[in-house]
Amino acid sequence: MSINYLSEMLCDKSEGINRRNIMQKVMKINHDEKERRPATRCPALARGAVTCLRNFRTDFLEEWPTPGTGPHFDTSMPSNFTGLVGNTVDLVCKVKNLGNRTVSWVRHRDIHLLTVGRYTYTSDQRFEAKHSPHTEEWKLIIRYPQRKDTGYYECQISTTPPIGHPVYLTIVEPETIIVGAPDLFVNKGSTINLTCLVKYAPDPPPTMIWRHNSEDINFDSPRGGVSLVTEKGKETSSRLMIQNAVSSDSGVYTCKPSNANPSSIRVHIIKAN
Repeated sequence: MSINYLSEMLCDKSEGINRRNIMQKVMKINHDEKERRPATRCPALARGAVTCLRNFRTDFLEEWPTPGTGPHFDTSMPSNFTGLVGNTVDLVCKVKNLGNRTVSWVRHRDIHLLTVGRYTYTSDQRFEAKHSPHTEEWKLIIRYPQRKDTGYYECQISTTPPIGHPVYLTIVEPETIIVGAPDLFVNKGSTINLTCLVKYAPDPPPTMIWRHNSEDINFDSPRGGVSLVTEKGKETSSRLMIQNAVSSDSGVYTCKPSNANPSSIRVHIIKAN
């Protein structure tokens, strides 16, 4: 079955686009594959053909006997996923008692059918369906995700009526924040206390550089009273402290992690009342 064939089916304006229409088309696709595929893959031998057909239906169409209860989602699976810009992310749903039904992934933003079973039906090659035979997990793989990929996706089962399990994907990128930005007012003679936070980085930044008016801060300068405390983890923090603030300490302070964009704050030294 070609991509063009599926596109023509999904773009029939006279039917409208909704979950029921999509799943009816998915069921037709699944039926067509059942009718056509076994004959092309199995040799025309009496006993061998039967065995081959059974193996094909089990391994490829994911069919096995349906227990007493119908197909349903494992609701203990997470419904919120977070990914980093550029880093592959997996959306997962778990379906129990699938029987001869089909699992699909749909993007809510544009009601776009992305996958049917283990087929991928989109021209965007970043998306891929993934499923291991005889397991309950069905994955939607998104490679090189961007912020525009944030939103709802739905894992659907081709029952009548169809049932779905929506999940929400948030795509973030490393972010650097200086608490109190863009301006901080400090009394002359008191301590300048600046805290820089690095969020959503895949790893803690190897280095954190602080600059004052575009020059690296020298912690061993004769001025003294300048210290830095950095704590690395899922969220890295770096605290710059400058004691006994004077007028020359005014200006722009920049925190520059080695694996994220820099952030700046303007410090104003004022006379105490």
